[in-house]
Amino acid sequence: MPAIPLSYTDIAADITSRINNGEYRPGAKIPSYSQLADLYSVSFSTAARAVALLRDRGVVIGAPGRGVFVPDAAE
Repeated sequence: MPAIPLSYTDIAADITSRINNGEYRPGAKIPSYSQLADLYSVSFSTAARAVALLRDRGVVIGAPGRGVFVPDAAE
């Protein structure tokens, strides 16, 4: 039986954990929506919802045309 895909909240929690563990450091760019979709074996829209949730929580910040980044501690 195939594994149940992760939900966008599960993905957001994993990315938050990676940030807290230092895998993604302040100022670092996180993977693109397409890369996240491949990494977690989910659709593009699920990856985009996870990142939107992280932006809403202030865990990451978007820079139009450049990507999504972990904010510096001062931000």
